[in-house]
Amino acid sequence: MPKIKTNRGAAKRFRTTGTGKIIRNKAFSSHILTKKTRKRKRRLRKSALVHFTNFKRTAKLIPYM
Repeated sequence: MPKIKTNRGAAKRFRTTGTGKIIRNKAFSSHILTKKTRKRKRRLRKSALVHFTNFKRTAKLIPYM
């Protein structure tokens, strides 16, 4: 059986924790920041876990991470 190729775009966007969960960065933090509150921008800096409904799909894209 051949090896599975890692999706390189996904590899740059996601990483796995020691327990096997997948971490992602939050969206909407790159431009048009003047209308967003300080509190909102501060929260966007933090990373978040991939939701369980998207976990299987995301895990297939990064099989060896």
